[in-house]
Amino acid sequence: MNAYVKRVIESVKLKHGREPEFVQTIEEVLTSLSPVIDAHPEYEKVDLLSRMVEPERMFTFRVVWCDDYGRYHTNLGYRCQFNGAIGPYKGGLRFQANVDPGIIKFLAFEQTFKNALTGMPMGGGKGGSDFDPTGKSDAEILRFCQSFMTALYRYIGPDIDVPAGDMGVSGREIGYLFGQYRRLKGNYENGVLTGKGMSYGGSYTRPEATGFGAVYYLNEVLKHEGESIEGKTIAASGFGNVCWGICMKAAELGAKVVTLSGPDGYVYDPEGVCTKEKIDFLPTMINSRRNRVKDYADKFGCEFYPNEKPWGRKVDIVMPSAMQNDVLIDSAKRIVKNNIKYYIEVANMPTTNDALAYLMEQPGMIVAPSKAVNAGGVTVSAFEMSQNSERLTWTFEEVDQKLKDVMALIHQNSVDAAAEYGLGYNLVAGANIASFKKVADAMMSQGPF
Repeated sequence: MNAYVKRVIESVKLKHGREPEFVQTIEEVLTSLSPVIDAHPEYEKVDLLSRMVEPERMFTFRVVWCDDYGRYHTNLGYRCQFNGAIGPYKGGLRFQANVDPGIIKFLAFEQTFKNALTGMPMGGGKGGSDFDPTGKSDAEILRFCQSFMTALYRYIGPDIDVPAGDMGVSGREIGYLFGQYRRLKGNYENGVLTGKGMSYGGSYTRPEATGFGAVYYLNEVLKHEGESIEGKTIAASGFGNVCWGICMKAAELGAKVVTLSGPDGYVYDPEGVCTKEKIDFLPTMINSRRNRVKDYADKFGCEFYPNEKPWGRKVDIVMPSAMQNDVLIDSAKRIVKNNIKYYIEVANMPTTNDALAYLMEQPGMIVAPSKAVNAGGVTVSAFEMSQNSERLTWTFEEVDQKLKDVMALIHQNSVDAAAEYGLGYNLVAGANIASFKKVADAMMSQGPF
């Protein structure tokens, strides 16, 4: 490992040791950048890496809201504006009980690199709150969103910072947030949030975009290996918008998703989540706010495995698409034991570093990183921003084709970046290198600050 890279990693561990997710993603990314740093000693001269691993700014604010019984609650809100070298900060808002500063920072760092991969002018940011929307009424969520935006609105804008949805923040929450922003600002800046409804500036395919993009990226990997997606079986996790999009696009292309998961366990559907009835049931599960995947098993008579994850299933492709650190080393060993060739990360950092290293060591296994695979969501968000600025709406087919083209370009740029440094078909290193070089070039051009 390059000595400068090693020093920066050790410094991050010392400063951020209580934020394991942030430390983990910094270590994974910087380790793969060693050959680039070797080739560019000027980066060390200006201490580029130390600047790149610290956010430009991050703030915390309290969010006070009233429940349906007249009781007041106080949650914490966060926004991390990590890097704006190539454009306004761009990244989602996550409402989930486990949200803390370390999770927000790791997501914002990853978002910076992911946005760079799209080729569009967007910096990286992330935000959210430790508010859990599960079981809350519409009125409670409305009051929370209004309070959250009242604290946040001063620091965002179409040319400053453009939040979007993430876990716990769907079209409903985006609508509530935008309504409050509009009231506070007194004007119609519809480019300030993405993921909006079609009636007020949204884009076609946005709810499905991350899942669609993941399947398009997978298709590029399969084509590289001389294979077809048709007939392939996929083990996916989660049952939210991302997994829903994967199921929809996989079925369209002739593959089938055979597992879904939730906090309560996972279901195995050997026939696949392929029919319109099954695919349409996933949004029903999401909107119920019950957060139980067993509802699918009860509806369609499938096997349900409580408190388990689907990584022991014999399939063609594994696509972890739920949350961070979902695949531990024991799960990775089960995946390898089943001779699965394609491991396609979809969720942000779904694999622990030791599990990821183990999978990448396996001869013949292809590992694709989430920062590339799940870039479809922010890609369509950028399309939404473009449509808002031009006051027009592209058709579903136009957006879908543009998304497909971007995902193919992300795959090819990752391949080319890895090849440039003699790393073969290493998609993890390739994505890290391609995105790093774009951000680094912008930072070097603008001078140290």
